[in-house]
Amino acid sequence: MTRNKEILNSLITLTVREVRRFLRIWVQTLVPPAVTMSLYFVIFGSLIGPRIGEMNGLDYIQFMIPGLVMLSVITSSYANVVSSFFGVKFQRSIEELMISPMPNIVILTGFIIGGVARGVMVGIIVFLVSLFFYPDFTIVDPLLTISVLILTAILFSLMGFLTRFMLILLMISQWSQPLY
Repeated sequence: MTRNKEILNSLITLTVREVRRFLRIWVQTLVPPAVTMSLYFVIFGSLIGPRIGEMNGLDYIQFMIPGLVMLSVITSSYANVVSSFFGVKFQRSIEELMISPMPNIVILTGFIIGGVARGVMVGIIVFLVSLFFYPDFTIVDPLLTISVLILTAILFSLMGFLTRFMLILLMISQWSQPLY
């Protein structure tokens, strides 16, 4: 097998592992954002929304839907990478990843793709829940919407990886300090 095929196989394996990890516990990873956003739609959309009225010709709930979808995408993509990174750290399998012949960019990409997959799935679920509360909602530019959704998930997956990596480096640097 050539080196490029090995790297691609490594990326696919790591990505499948990440996706399976959150799909195995889908009741904990995919359902809570839908329930939380349902509460937002009930409280802010149905109860408070009619009192606010229209904003630039849009109902308040229609104005709220994109923000709540993005809120759930941001939270889920960030949380997926953070929990996955801590999981491999506490299971002591991060060492196995680091000493494997897999390039570091492939490891990072696998974690990021897992976070993006969870963020996009949660975003789709929340959008479908929003159609229950406001069935007339339409997307004006689907390509732009999908692009922003994926780019936001990538950005916050990277932020999750970066913050956890920096936290671990900080912990390691404190442990290596001499005690006086």
